[in-house]
Amino acid sequence: MTIKQVLIDELEVLLQFPLDSTQTGIKIHHEARQGLVDAAQNLFDKGLITQEDGGYLTDLGYEATEHLHHALRIMTSASADTA
Repeated sequence: MTIKQVLIDELEVLLQFPLDSTQTGIKIHHEARQGLVDAAQNLFDKGLITQEDGGYLTDLGYEATEHLHHALRIMTSASADTA
């Protein structure tokens, strides 16, 4: 299974949201790389963020981002342990 760039871009956008406050949002500016602009729109369409260009995480988006952070922590510590 390969991960397509579209999904990588969506993950990259989710990682911009801090998990320490649900009151902190982000904005993807129209000058940003097109893949990130499209990713924000996709995440909005999926119900993970509140605005087409960022905004805040929805409850589902917060949960997904939390899982993403956990997975990255596991993956980065595993690669450090096996090196």
